[in-house]
Amino acid sequence: MLQSYKNNVLRLKDKVLDVVYPGHCPICDELLPYVETTDGSISFGRMIHRDCAKKIRYVRGNTCMKCGKPLPGSEQEREYCRDCAKTRHVFDRGFSVFDYRSISGSIYKFKYMGRQEYARFYGKATGRLLGKELRRLGIDAIIPVPMYKPKQIKRGYNQADVYAKSVGRELGIPVYKNVIKRNKNTLPMKKLDARGRRNNLKKAFNIARNDVKFKCILIIDDIYTTGSTIDEIAHEFRIAGVEKIYFLTLAIGQTT
Repeated sequence: MLQSYKNNVLRLKDKVLDVVYPGHCPICDELLPYVETTDGSISFGRMIHRDCAKKIRYVRGNTCMKCGKPLPGSEQEREYCRDCAKTRHVFDRGFSVFDYRSISGSIYKFKYMGRQEYARFYGKATGRLLGKELRRLGIDAIIPVPMYKPKQIKRGYNQADVYAKSVGRELGIPVYKNVIKRNKNTLPMKKLDARGRRNNLKKAFNIARNDVKFKCILIIDDIYTTGSTIDEIAHEFRIAGVEKIYFLTLAIGQTT
């Protein structure tokens, strides 16, 4: 009841802010009209332009039962993608919302250019696409992937925190930001191969609050590639006694 009341207050606050400070489209970044008339009907508070919405591709169809990557035509009957067939992951299963190539520019602005407001659209899209499935998992807590503290201070925010908060509102699941922390400033993952990623992340995380006990968690990040970061965090939570570990990312690419 209390969580529902808080969510209603936050939605009202969002509507007021939409009027005073119009939002930006998460694809083209142009200002959004608060009131829009189409074919005689009036809509309020649009979070993306109609034409821009058509450019997005969502993760649908046959996907890997482990990491959630879309499977190419030649592998439609497979249970796992090629990567997961040869890798033993620590997490139980993963989910993603968008095909990476269709949303990469938006995520870049969200991550590096201060467009935290995009998280509202991302959260709504997550709820529509995966809400029912995620609620059925019995998730106790949403855990955003932590940033190295000095790096977060320099950037001003952690994009995983912002996205997690939006998803938590949509699903009605609490978000815990300080349960696990990042101990070192790892190298940029995009410059490393799979082995390099694993070595880069060794001892990068540790549980900061042993007083909080969970049975089932949802780890949230922006992009999934090899799963090295998720696995390293999942390893720490396994040691802490968490039984079920799922992850959710904004975007994922097709398996290669």
